[in-house]
Amino acid sequence: MRIAIDAMGGDHAPECNVEGALAAAAEWKDTQIVLVGDEQRLLPLLKQSGGTVPSNLTVHHAGEVIEAEDEPVKAVRRKKDASMVVAGRMLKEKQAEAMISAGNTGALMTTGLLVVGRMEGIERPALAPMIPTLDEAGVLALDLGANMDAKPEHLAQYALMGSLYREKVMGVKNPRVGLLNVGTEPGKGNELTKLAFPLLQELPINFIGNVEARDIMLGSCDVLVCDGFAGNILLKAVEGTAGAMFKLLKEQFTQNMRSKLGAALLMPQLRNLKGKLDYKEHGGAPLLGLSGLVVKSHGSADGNAIKNAVRQARVALQNQLVESISKEISGK
Repeated sequence: MRIAIDAMGGDHAPECNVEGALAAAAEWKDTQIVLVGDEQRLLPLLKQSGGTVPSNLTVHHAGEVIEAEDEPVKAVRRKKDASMVVAGRMLKEKQAEAMISAGNTGALMTTGLLVVGRMEGIERPALAPMIPTLDEAGVLALDLGANMDAKPEHLAQYALMGSLYREKVMGVKNPRVGLLNVGTEPGKGNELTKLAFPLLQELPINFIGNVEARDIMLGSCDVLVCDGFAGNILLKAVEGTAGAMFKLLKEQFTQNMRSKLGAALLMPQLRNLKGKLDYKEHGGAPLLGLSGLVVKSHGSADGNAIKNAVRQARVALQNQLVESISKEISGK
């Protein structure tokens, strides 16, 4: 089991990727971790780690970097030696079974399409991160930003892929699949959701109908289907709300000595609450619909998030996720 990590991708690269790779290699000896990036920056960081570098952790040199501000398609086509592109090529050429990147989302999507390649029968891959819920089960939502526009047929493919991922990787039996909408009645929504609704009803999944955004964090479904435009707005709204809530709590708890004492008493509960809403605990979001396993970690991911992304990739590989989706889509 070989997992390539785009060592130069992310806000805190390459340090966070090296930290996460070291932790993953130490915990899972049966997994070969390959850090793809600039050797001159990576090797000193590995030496500074303080311990012996695990034998199942290696470096594959790539001399270029795709920056956050780069135009995705141009960057992927012109920077052939970029760490992200090289990792994608390793996946395509079977030198790795999975790749992880915290880099430019658009560039990773482009790498998936142009380098790794789409799965047969899939028109558009989908970005599928987990949204935290109060019951801690989370909801897998797709598409949350890979494609801004979608057709009803795309939403049907998202639903099928999401249901398989939730079952195969997360062990949820007969996952409930909901369609993001402005109301729960079948006739609600815009043209896209109205046309998608009957397509989802025909699929071999547990489709429960339309779901409103306000009910998502209450655990109303296990898989949420939407187009990338609405989905990305939903994701940013959830992240922003969580961040604002904790900022407000901090302001309230630091007003005076009495509130500080109250904060000290509530600290274990507050940490638990923050953990429930922390995207880093979920590792990353798979790009479903590609011919190989690609996991997108959050741009501000730390070492723990990268390690969790490796854990996520391992489980997906062990459960033959890509093969299962391909078989279901193609009917073979």
